[in-house]
Amino acid sequence: MDIAVMEECTRASHEERITFGEVVGRLIGAGVERYHADLVRGETTYFMPDGRSHRVTYSALDARPAGSFSAEGVLAAVRVIQTGKTKYLTFCREILEAGCVGYLVSMQGQRAVYYGRGGETYVEPFPGSRQGFRGGDA
Repeated sequence: MDIAVMEECTRASHEERITFGEVVGRLIGAGVERYHADLVRGETTYFMPDGRSHRVTYSALDARPAGSFSAEGVLAAVRVIQTGKTKYLTFCREILEAGCVGYLVSMQGQRAVYYGRGGETYVEPFPGSRQGFRGGDA
């Protein structure tokens, strides 16, 4: 388990020096299967295929999630960051404003699952993957 890669990916994301694609590539290279970002608690947990995990904590954003979840709001934030017009921390604030409290990224499933307080979800396939779109309530 390459803890240094996990910690560097978290740090680089929060310092806005790395893109999502670069994070995923580095984590795959380190053998990470999936990771979970809790936007409210300010922590990301990385999971290995053998069940081991590593949690990295950071200062939570000064924003709170909206009371209701908007899959459309999350989708809009995803599309903007994909164009490179915003960076990671702005993206996190935007998805919080859309009611997102955290997300799970699956390298194996090639998707990110954004979720709200009530379990509502928006699923975004990795760019270029063959996964289908699914958004809205779960």
